[in-house]
Amino acid sequence: MDRMHFGEHSSTQFNEALESIRNHLMEMGGLVEKQVVDALQALLQADSALAEKVIETEDKVDKLEMLIDEECTRVLALRQPAASDLRLIIAVSKAVSDLERIGDESAKIASMGLQLAEQGESPRGYVEVRHIGNHVRNMLRDALDAFARFDAKKALTVAAEDNEVDMEYASAMRSLVTFMMEDPRSITRVLNIIWSLRALERIGDHARNIGEQVIYLVEGKDVRHISVDEIEAKLKQ
Repeated sequence: MDRMHFGEHSSTQFNEALESIRNHLMEMGGLVEKQVVDALQALLQADSALAEKVIETEDKVDKLEMLIDEECTRVLALRQPAASDLRLIIAVSKAVSDLERIGDESAKIASMGLQLAEQGESPRGYVEVRHIGNHVRNMLRDALDAFARFDAKKALTVAAEDNEVDMEYASAMRSLVTFMMEDPRSITRVLNIIWSLRALERIGDHARNIGEQVIYLVEGKDVRHISVDEIEAKLKQ
């Protein structure tokens, strides 16, 4: 959707407030995206220093969340946003919550990386972590890009990608559980991989949520809790 549909007001101050909210959302998105990338690298390369950095970044993410929440609240309290701008503020507020949770999941992956660096590498699961990790990282990047461009079609592709991640995750879980049953000595280390994969699957869910907020923002339609086919049908109405 064209940028002109959002934030075109006679009040320069209001325009600047909306632009600040969007800019801070993109700043937070970039920070969280780097957290995901660094957490994966820390786990796969047993890089304890990088894992610690990911965990420490949580404080910056939390502060940005609080700043954006404050900005959104101020606009709602002091202005009377038009429908499109009200959707923007609501969508940003919900997307910020998902970004904060992605940061939490990245910190969990980094913590698993620290444990594996101490215990020794897991005998299985690194291929799955790398593959699913790259998948959800791309989903997050595309969701943020869709938000920046008001691109509902790209947001829809993120939802479709989440279905693929869910299937890949389920397959990886079956394989790793079978391996642990065959080699009980590996359980502790393989469990760290399993928790990491679970965190990645949740990151995919949160990326999908952000995509759904883009669709709400652009089309004014709530597409949460429905299938991709149902979303497509709803967008054609």
